[in-house]
Order: sequence, then C-alpha cells, then structure tokens
Amino acid sequence: MQLPVDLFHWVLSALPIAALAFFMIQLRWGAQQAGAMGVIVVTGIALLFFRAPLETLGVAGAKGVWDAVSILFVIWPALLLFHVMKRAGGYESMRRGITAMSRNELFIIVALGWVFTSFLQAVDGFGTPIAIVAPLLVAFGVKPIYAVAIPIIAHIWAKFFGTLGVGWLATLQVVQLDESTILATALESSLMLSFQALMGGFTVVWMYGRWEAVKHGWPLVLIIGGIQALGQFPAVLVDPALGAFLPATAALIALFPLSRWRRYAEPAESIVRRPAMSVSHTGLSADTARSVPPMSTLTAFFPYILLSAIATATSLIGPVADVLGRFTVGFPFPGTATGFGVVTEAQDTYSALAPLAHPGAGLLVTAVVTWVLFVRRGYERTWQAGLAVKDRSTLVSLLITAIPASVPIVTFLVMASMMNHAGQTQTLALGLSAVAPAAVYAFLANGIGAVGAFATSSSTSSNVLFSDLQVNVAQIKGLPVSTILAAQSAGGALGNAIAPANIVMGASTAGINGKEGIIMRKTLPWTAAAFAVTGAVTVALAYL
Repeated sequence: MQLPVDLFHWVLSALPIAALAFFMIQLRWGAQQAGAMGVIVVTGIALLFFRAPLETLGVAGAKGVWDAVSILFVIWPALLLFHVMKRAGGYESMRRGITAMSRNELFIIVALGWVFTSFLQAVDGFGTPIAIVAPLLVAFGVKPIYAVAIPIIAHIWAKFFGTLGVGWLATLQVVQLDESTILATALESSLMLSFQALMGGFTVVWMYGRWEAVKHGWPLVLIIGGIQALGQFPAVLVDPALGAFLPATAALIALFPLSRWRRYAEPAESIVRRPAMSVSHTGLSADTARSVPPMSTLTAFFPYILLSAIATATSLIGPVADVLGRFTVGFPFPGTATGFGVVTEAQDTYSALAPLAHPGAGLLVTAVVTWVLFVRRGYERTWQAGLAVKDRSTLVSLLITAIPASVPIVTFLVMASMMNHAGQTQTLALGLSAVAPAAVYAFLANGIGAVGAFATSSSTSSNVLFSDLQVNVAQIKGLPVSTILAAQSAGGALGNAIAPANIVMGASTAGINGKEGIIMRKTLPWTAAAFAVTGAVTVALAYL
C-alpha cells in the first residue's frame, strides 16, 4: 500500500468530516441534506485524489447500506413502540407515575436520562438507549433538544464495555495481545471511562438547571458516578464483558434508597432556572392535564420491563444466545483495490447479521406485544377519544417519522464505508502519527477513536478500524500498548456523542427531525472537554 501521507491528502481526508460538521453545526442543515452532501464530497475526493475506481466506491456504498440495516433494525421498532405508547397515553401515564415517585424533578431527570440510559446501553446498545429514553424525557416535560442531548452524553461511559462487552470482544479479535496487556488495557480503559461517567453526570445536572442544579445535585452525581466509575474495576476483573452491566445495574438499584432521601424526595426550591424544561415542576402540560391516562403506571412501564427482560435473557443466558445467534444473514462482496494499493479482501459473508439475537428483535417483539395488549384493552381508543386533536394511525405515524430518520443514517454509513475503502480513513490516522511526537500522539490518540466513531456512529467499528494501527504506532513511538489502546477505546466511546446517526436516532424519536445540528451544538462542548481529559489521563498513564 502506497498511500500518499502528505499534508495535501491529509487535509482532503479530513475534509468530508469537517464539511459534515460545518453543514450541521454552522449552517444548521438537517441530517438528510448534510449526509447527502457528505457522500458527494467523499465520492469526488476518492475519485479525483485517491485513485478509487467507481467499482470500489460502488462496493463500498453497498456495504454502507448493509451496515445501516443493523441500526435501522433498532430505529424502526423503537419508533413503532414510541407511537404505540403515545397513541394509548402510555407516556402520560409514565410521566405521572414518575412524578409520584419523587417530587424532585432533577432526581427524575438523572434517573431517566443518566442511570436508566446507562443500564440500557449495558445490556442492549446499538442506539437503543437513545431511542427509548428521549421520548420518555419529552413526556416528562424536557425540551426535545435536551431530551436527546442528555441521554447521548450520559451513556457514553458504558459504550465500550456495554452491550455485554461487544466493543471489548471486537477489539480483541483485531489485535493480538498477551494476558498482562489485556488486563492492563481493560483496567486503563475503565479508568478513562470513569472520568466520562462523572463528567456525564455533572453535565446532565448542569443542562437541567445550571449551577444552581449542580449545587443541589452534586451528592447525587458523586454517589451514582462513583458506583458507575469505581464499579467498573472489580467488574472487569471478573469479566470485562460485565464491565458496564454490573455497575450500571448497581446504580439502577441505588435509585430506590436515594429517592427516599429528603434532599431528592422533595422539590428543589433553590433551582430557579431550568433551561432544559418546557413545563412547570409538576410535569403537567396544558394539553394533557385534562385527560387521565387509561392505564396504570405499572402497565405503562410494562413494555420497558419486557424489553429489559428480553435483552437480559438473550444476552446473559448462554444457550438462548447461542440458539438465537445461529441464524445469520449476510451477503458476499468482491474484493476492491485503489490506484494507491488500498486493498479490501473479498468476503463470502460481509458483516453477518443475526436478526434473532439483535436488539432490534427484542424491540420489535416488545412493540408488537404492547400494541396488541393496548388495542385489546381499549387504551388507544379511550385515549384518542379524550384528545382534542387525534393522532394519525400508528402505521402512518411510523412511516412519516421512520423514513426521514433512515435516509441520513444510510448516507452517513455509505460515506464512512467509502472513506475506508478509498484509504482516506487510514490517511487521517497515519498522517497524525507521522508528525506527532510521542507525548503529543498519546494526548491525541483518543481523538483518532473519536473520529472513527463520528464517521461510523459506532465505537465498535472505530476500534475495528483503528486498534491495529494504534498498537503499531504505540510500538514505534515507545508508548505502552495498553495505554494507547485504552485511549482508542475511550475515544471511540466519546465520539458517539457527536456521531450523526446517533443524533438522528434521538431526534426521530423525540419528534424533531431536522434539528440534528442544534443537538450537536449541545453535545460538542462535552465531547471536546472529554477528549482533553482523556488525553491528559493517557499522557499521565503513559509516562508514570
């Protein structure tokens, strides 16, 4: 491979990502327009400057479409569940029930936006936490922009070891490490992710009510964040695949005694400004105050209890997971090459999807069972009769929201696949490693992981793309392999906070398609801060 790793080609490689960020953040384009333009930019650069034949780009584009199927398999069932719940008054019932559990609005935001989101990520990732929690926060009275930004930021710490360690397991498949390096990588990754957990918690509280909320909520953040952060270390010693599940479950359990603490059981009168909220602290809105939901709070929570049970059973019960994982779907793709010698081997079955073991299957079962239950009990008919304005039918609502959400996700993943097959992704990383001194590279290493996650909307994909490169560069520069690989993993996690496909997923379920750029404005400062902190921790570990 003779990739031209020079300034000109490095800038060209970075241009599609910079253009995508410019379109969405500065110009405030919707994800559909920005994604389409991003594909055009990548195609032009690949053809003109990276000697990528049309055949190579065609294969890469087809792979990107197939990669999108895995995400769309989450979005469509999640949106179906959202509309089933909405049309039957389920979210209003949940909101009232949550309000009754604690009169402290901040506590509820933390419980839903941070703790519950992290638990869902631990057992059932692939964007499920964002798709599920964003509409719950909206139902509770959170402004839709914040309802998406809060769970996106809050669950980042659980990305790498989440979904029962899928990112960790994928990383070990890419690089060959000895036992001591594996253990060191797991522990150092946990340390870096611990900072992200605490930063995420404080950011959620600050978003809710600025410094007044921080003053009121800091004990809650330290307790929950401490459970999440410190709990990772014994968990990864037991099994890294449980590195997020065990502390996330412990934090979820801790909510009950914390809700009995008077500080968080009663309203926080000291918090005057609440920029994240669109309704009063009672959580009642003018549109729904006149209508009483036709179901109990427990019934409204039934879909999420069922979803958690399905996700846990299909992930933790080995024989069940094995049976469900036997049926896979995939397609053969030919090998490709560019004029610069970037070769992608042919594959008989590319990125095989196990639909029965996929989180989307659990979501689909949950949505269908909930739909049947609510219709048979008359919840949908009763709730619709009490509203002044009737909703569209469930299927029409699904199509209206799911199609606009699907288009940009397909374009983003097509764009990422083209960049990878043309050699642009490799040029970005190689160029950075070529000019940065060892200490500087250590600081920037998590940025490579973040770029990979931004492009692919997956921390796992970022590690698959860059882990081997990071290990090689670490060895060349005399840096600890475990530290640099941990930085890659932590960076791959935090990059999801600005990954367009994740933002689109949240925007679609929160009902604000086209506002993705505004959401990214909310998550970008946290991402930049987390990058700097992770970089500083990496340097400290590398030179201790």
